[in-house]
Amino acid sequence: MSNEVLLTCELPGIRKIKSGKVREIFDLGETLLLVATDRISAFDCILPTGIPDKGRVLNQISAFWFEQTKHILPNHCLAVAWQDFPANLKPFEKQLRGRAMIVRKAQILPVESIVRGYLIGSGWKDYQKTGKVCGIQLRPGYRMADKLDQALFTPSTKAEAGHDENIAFDEVAKLVGGERAAQVRDASLALYTFAADYARKRGIIIADTKFEFGTISDRLTLADEALTPDSSRFWPAATYAPGSSPASFDKQFVRDYLETLTWDKTPPAPPLPAEVAAKSREKYLEAFRLLTGRELEV
Repeated sequence: MSNEVLLTCELPGIRKIKSGKVREIFDLGETLLLVATDRISAFDCILPTGIPDKGRVLNQISAFWFEQTKHILPNHCLAVAWQDFPANLKPFEKQLRGRAMIVRKAQILPVESIVRGYLIGSGWKDYQKTGKVCGIQLRPGYRMADKLDQALFTPSTKAEAGHDENIAFDEVAKLVGGERAAQVRDASLALYTFAADYARKRGIIIADTKFEFGTISDRLTLADEALTPDSSRFWPAATYAPGSSPASFDKQFVRDYLETLTWDKTPPAPPLPAEVAAKSREKYLEAFRLLTGRELEV
């Protein structure tokens, strides 16, 4: 393991086409290179402090799930093992090894596909006020963090700036067409159900998650990342008890620390103390080991 952090990634001679909250995207011609940095964001702000090995965890968990779920839906992953990378990337081994993935180019759909299996976060707040989650009526009597009787597909818009907004299924159909919207909903629920069952047997509850889909040759394809501690809520099954907010493997730990500050949640974000960054790293690594049964490739 390394205590070094990668906050930005430049590959001279390779064109960067986008820098997201965590990932850097490079154009390789027929394919893309996704590089998961060690940046961490909270409340839509990128923090100045990185989490060592975080990018490797995200990249390798995504690769793990892409392999596990390809029988449900194809995905965009082409290569994740360093020996499969082309010669022009070999000079950048220090930056890329273990944290990069070569993927097919896909037409990304303009929808965030969110699946909720447990009642927590904004869903819990919504339910307390209205008895609904994202407009979906639920039975009375749920407690905070209760498992839902059935998982919910609660899509949202993809905002370039600011917060995503929840939308109804009908709105998804308007954006991508009725048949494609049904495909997205069904794939989201199938992927979540499979992954949640798999993870539960390994000591992790996946409370909710967010998927990104695209099309390749008009075929629905899982893209971006999949079922990571950044795109999902991961809870330790051993200590789970409904009625209160569970401990987590995801970046909720960092959010909880930030909530103790007087920060107004607008940039610039405050740095994290070394002990908070170190504890966060431990949580990411533990989630990886539990899920995959492997040690992280560095």
